[in-house]
Amino acid sequence: MTVGGGARSSGTAVVVGSGPNGLAGAITLARAGLRVTVVEAADQVGGGLRSAESTLPGLVHDHCAGFHPLAVDNVFSRTVDLAARGVEWLRAPYEMSHPLLGGRGAVVSGTVAETAAGLGDDAAAWTRLFGRVADRMPTTLDEFGQPVLHLPRHPVDLALFGLRAAPPADVVARTFRRPETRALWLGITAHGFRPPSAPFTSAVGIALGAAAQQVGWPVVRGGSQVLADALVAELASYGGSVETGRRVTDLGELGGADVVLLDTSPRDAGRILGDRLAPRLRDRYAEWRHGVGAYQLALAVDGGVPWTHEPSRSAAVVHVGGEAGPLAAAARDVRRGRVPAHPFVLVGQQAMADPARGRGTVVPVDAYAHVPVGCEEDLTDRVLDELERYAPGLRERIVAMTVRPPAEVERQGINYVGGDISTGATFLDQLLLGPRPGRSPYPTGVPGVYLCSSATAPGPGAHGLCGYGAASAALRDLAD
Repeated sequence: MTVGGGARSSGTAVVVGSGPNGLAGAITLARAGLRVTVVEAADQVGGGLRSAESTLPGLVHDHCAGFHPLAVDNVFSRTVDLAARGVEWLRAPYEMSHPLLGGRGAVVSGTVAETAAGLGDDAAAWTRLFGRVADRMPTTLDEFGQPVLHLPRHPVDLALFGLRAAPPADVVARTFRRPETRALWLGITAHGFRPPSAPFTSAVGIALGAAAQQVGWPVVRGGSQVLADALVAELASYGGSVETGRRVTDLGELGGADVVLLDTSPRDAGRILGDRLAPRLRDRYAEWRHGVGAYQLALAVDGGVPWTHEPSRSAAVVHVGGEAGPLAAAARDVRRGRVPAHPFVLVGQQAMADPARGRGTVVPVDAYAHVPVGCEEDLTDRVLDELERYAPGLRERIVAMTVRPPAEVERQGINYVGGDISTGATFLDQLLLGPRPGRSPYPTGVPGVYLCSSATAPGPGAHGLCGYGAASAALRDLAD
């Protein structure tokens, strides 16, 4: 299949991979005047933005990225009129929740003040942690969305973020008095796939939490695929095209393009570039570590999930992992290659924001358990048991289910090695240095070739900033 077409430039570019970063990079290059082709191995564009009727006809499930707190207002998304392309952002009554046993729990609402109002004695501490950062989120995100080594345009905002991002998440948790608040905070930081005792684990919590209380954790009406299709339409408006069902195995297949962006894992980039890579970088790509896998359940649930914590029934995202101690233990087990007795499970309830994704009383629910990368155990019952602890009677409401263990996650998305949907373990050295240590993580050392996947800065998330950064680096090099 080919989408779009036409030529309007003297230079050519090929982008391998049509995930959000590949499409963002392709649009940036095409807008600058290059003739761009995106090559996608799958039969459907979008990568992690894909959506499908995974359980029952008419029930829309997001394939991977269902929520977009960092994509609504960033330096790339401001260049595309997504609304004109049919993208409508929708928000649930609560952005996220963290239920505890006995019907207890806590929620993140649309503003810091609204969230703090529900946290009792922890209201002041929560406001100190998030208030000023959330107020400055647009400029902070512009800084956060760049490589670690850069000249800041907003140094005060970046310093404010950095002071809150540096401590281990469990240290910050101790500033809260209530177990509900500590669990809520650590559930947000768990999106970073690192034990909360590690340095800089607060960074993910601050970024995602502040975004949730400023722009929300929105979903796309109709599914994340709508966003992918909108980006393809934007690319086509500049003469770019997309070819699906074509897996690239060697750079020589791409016909000598002036610029090549690889929206791939470092390992796959290494295979594509082969001996063209410098030996040291070839080794670093080959040894790129993958740490946490996703064990995914797509559920069709009649009447929704019966959470005993009532507000969780209206939350877009529900973090299931219990109190601070069990949360930390589960993260340590996964990092050590062990399956936790009580795994952390992220539950997506997109229909709370977008009811049209369901049919009648049946709604789509997506659950992602954190497990060791490459885990081969059948964990379906364990994940469902964990959900049942906080939502008794859930099993009786499930009318259809599709299971995607880590091997299937990788099969459907070749960047997700061992089920790692972050395209790399979030070890500190990989976070700070990326696949290629230096000021810019994007050049591969092969002339004209750049890595643009979420293995590069600013890291995981369906925000397009890695692709935008790589394309901007390529355009600067072309101008020199």
